[in-house]
Amino acid sequence: MRGAPNTDLDIQKIVSEISSERIQRSVYVLSSFKTRHTLSDPLPSGDGIGGAASWIKAEFERVAAASGGRLRVQTDSFLQPISLPRVPHPVQLINIVATLPGTDPASENRVYVVSGHYDSCNRNVLDAVNPAPGADDDASGVAAVLEMARVMSKHEFSATLIFMAVAGEEQALLGSGHWAQQARQNSMHILGMFDNDIIGNSKSQTGKVDRNTVRLFAEGVSPQGKPTDELLELIRTGGENDSPSRQLARLVRDTALQYVPDMTVHVIYRADRYLRGGDHQPFLQQGYPAVRFTEPAENYHHQHEDVRVVDGVPYGDRPEFVDYAYAAQVTRINASSLAVLARAPAPPQGVQIETARLENDTTLRWLPNKEPSLAGYRIVWRETTSPFWEHSLDVPANVNRKTIEGLSKDNVIFGLEAFDEAGHVSPAVFPRPRRTL
Repeated sequence: MRGAPNTDLDIQKIVSEISSERIQRSVYVLSSFKTRHTLSDPLPSGDGIGGAASWIKAEFERVAAASGGRLRVQTDSFLQPISLPRVPHPVQLINIVATLPGTDPASENRVYVVSGHYDSCNRNVLDAVNPAPGADDDASGVAAVLEMARVMSKHEFSATLIFMAVAGEEQALLGSGHWAQQARQNSMHILGMFDNDIIGNSKSQTGKVDRNTVRLFAEGVSPQGKPTDELLELIRTGGENDSPSRQLARLVRDTALQYVPDMTVHVIYRADRYLRGGDHQPFLQQGYPAVRFTEPAENYHHQHEDVRVVDGVPYGDRPEFVDYAYAAQVTRINASSLAVLARAPAPPQGVQIETARLENDTTLRWLPNKEPSLAGYRIVWRETTSPFWEHSLDVPANVNRKTIEGLSKDNVIFGLEAFDEAGHVSPAVFPRPRRTL
């Protein structure tokens, strides 16, 4: 069986410092702009998307000052050309990006991104004038990202964390698409991306309340036009549920069990909901592991709807419909998972399972991890029909080949993790077959 993980008291402190009151303030401020539609007033002093961007940047800069300058705030501005039907004329889009560099030279090139989108819309996706408060979709996600930056910038992490508020999500994921494409062109080493989109409502359209569950969408096999050899090999060996994004989701689930035990992370094996999409998808398209957090049961009366009352039923995405204690819990899951990822060693590289001969034993091999924080490796396995890891075996840091006698690779799914002395564990890596000894 898997052993109980060590608890990092500093991560516990991060979790305890997440404030529902500050999240509420952020949502109310963002909702106070008349609309944050991508095509709305761009002026920093206005009541449209420009004013919202200016406020978010000022908040990040306030956090940066409090961190002693460790948090670095930048804007990623670009001219979005016409893209019918949702962008009828060119428009300047601005992503606000705050980077907390890693403190370990051996790990700082590893990057983990957390994001929310600050644009909003009502029923008419081209209406850039009428009210669109966008409290849950997605001031809640942006408020979570701001709160994580406030709390986590006071602490140190081996790897680099990026906190981001993006624009143009409602116009087909434009801001995140631009940033993810630039990241790939610059060979940025992103090993995990969290998208927080619609994370503030605990009451479904039927009135059912669930304050203890968050959905986590995780893609398996990418729907590529032409599958790569690596993807085909993953499918051939039964690893379609072991993509890097699904390994990332497993780590989030395990971390939540440890640091936010009152919450259940409902891992869903698909990229997103039907008829909808999120800012994690451009990262997936660029080959980066990415997952999406979303509340358990959405109330569509409060999404993409004009603010009004019909037969006594309120419509519109207003801040009074957000459950701020619930949003804070989702934020705590994000923060603790990012902290574990950024303190753990990198996932093992070159992981292989030996398949050169018929046998009832299983041998794994991998490349040595050179990070000084490495304490060892953890071989994990589960039944082929089980979604989460069930068993584990720890191996010293100076070992990079291990045989498990009497356990056939034909019958279970294997993975390999890396861990440090404090017990921070990387996501698992699915082994590729090695046909030579």
